[in-house]
Amino acid sequence: MSEPVSSPRPSAVILLSGGLDSMVSAALAKERGFDLYALTIDYNQRHRCEIESAEKIAEKLGAKRHVVLPLDLRRFGGSALTDDSIDVPKTGVGDDIPVTYVPARNLVFLSLTLAWAETVGASDIFIGVNALDYSGYPDCRPEFIASFTETACLATKAGAQGTEFSIHAPLQFLGKAEIAQETQRLGLDPAWSWSCYDPTPDGLACGECDSCRLRLKGFADAGLTDTAQYAR
Repeated sequence: MSEPVSSPRPSAVILLSGGLDSMVSAALAKERGFDLYALTIDYNQRHRCEIESAEKIAEKLGAKRHVVLPLDLRRFGGSALTDDSIDVPKTGVGDDIPVTYVPARNLVFLSLTLAWAETVGASDIFIGVNALDYSGYPDCRPEFIASFTETACLATKAGAQGTEFSIHAPLQFLGKAEIAQETQRLGLDPAWSWSCYDPTPDGLACGECDSCRLRLKGFADAGLTDTAQYAR
């Protein structure tokens, strides 16, 4: 009796910033049986430490390929993450869209992710956006993800030929404590990831920016230890 022929694993392109959310999103894609193609955008961001974290995460999760794509958004500015003249806020998370918002970032990044997905023949894209426990960025909203999914099918040759693209946002409705719990369940070391927007000169997370505050609160609420190193 001949051996059954195993089906090839499906491929997914992961938008991997190197942050906690993108790490968990990538691990969930792997758990669901996808081969990982990881895309990291080097947009000359203030917190470039996250690129090294993305490289580490891609290696730890066994990505088939990891592309770090340069795209210098400092030429545009308009955000505390791309313009050194704008301070990263350290006074706590507010209700307004913060100055750390990078104009249209997820729209631009998802477009690049879609282009690579079409190239490698993948119809699944994973992004670690989070709508409930984040800083109010409009490009993390469910409405945006749904709209981009439709655009992906309309704007590509693959879509015109019948490919149904899926934009997976598995953390969309999770709080930061639930995301912290996923790191433990998935066997991830939080220290592999980087969340801080304003790292210290000696390479530590500041512990005071919105991203640090949300992350630290999430781990505290979950009763877990964040193994990342903080200055405060």
